[in-house]
Amino acid sequence: MANDPDLWIWMGDNIYGDTEDMELMQAKYEEQKSRAGYQALIKDVPVIGIWDDHDYGVNDGGKEYPLRKGSKALMLDFLDVPADDPVYSHDGAYQAYTYGERDRMIKVILLDTRYFRDTLTTDTTGQGRYIPGQGDVLGEAQWQWLEQQLTNSVARLHLIGSSIQVIAEEHGWEKWANLPAARQRLFDLIVSTKARGVFFISGDRHIAEISSMELAGLSYPLYDFTASGLTHTWSEARFEANKHRVGDMIYKKNFGIISFDWSNKDVEITFQVRGEADSLWLEEKIVL
Repeated sequence: MANDPDLWIWMGDNIYGDTEDMELMQAKYEEQKSRAGYQALIKDVPVIGIWDDHDYGVNDGGKEYPLRKGSKALMLDFLDVPADDPVYSHDGAYQAYTYGERDRMIKVILLDTRYFRDTLTTDTTGQGRYIPGQGDVLGEAQWQWLEQQLTNSVARLHLIGSSIQVIAEEHGWEKWANLPAARQRLFDLIVSTKARGVFFISGDRHIAEISSMELAGLSYPLYDFTASGLTHTWSEARFEANKHRVGDMIYKKNFGIISFDWSNKDVEITFQVRGEADSLWLEEKIVL
């Protein structure tokens, strides 16, 4: 593989299930897993991941989806999550992994933005699909788990995976900003736990972009690196507002690469959006 990754993270829509037929969903996972390219990947590279809506089972779905327990089991099987992993002991599919040692330790926290999420508020004006409303994203048990993951961590960096975008707030599609109280709670938790070097990765949008914002009480800018997708993107360019965007928005088929330079006291992180033939379409370096 050209980029020789140390880890692959699925950020959702790993298949397009969109069904309440678990046999059909399992067949789609089996088809995905049997692909020669994917078999080559998992042979050499550790793989972890979380779902978004289409592999959860329903477009833009939340806690109302009736077969979420069965869907969870199929996803974890697809990902070859060991039977003794803590994810099996609780509702929802949220997980945490730690890589590296001492001052080069990275904790990867994968949030479940589907299993507990309240219903979104529909935009009746036709300008978008959703508008900000009331409700939660994570559910109380996951909130408490996330607080523990950040508070008790000795990691140098904390990569938080959210299938939907965290920082972007102007578009009318799915995003944390549709449930602003939950989004603010997430920001407040990052500040109050004093976890080092927090940043987000996200998917869902069929585009790639980097968003950044200043957060009161946080000594560094907060970033959200969105990369999607390998098979589904916009058919043509169109304008989409994002006051937090850094650089260009990429609508070609893409994947994200994150690399780390540990040679100095502060860690230099490089976000890259790449595509077919390993084309480089966007790059941003940050220091945490």
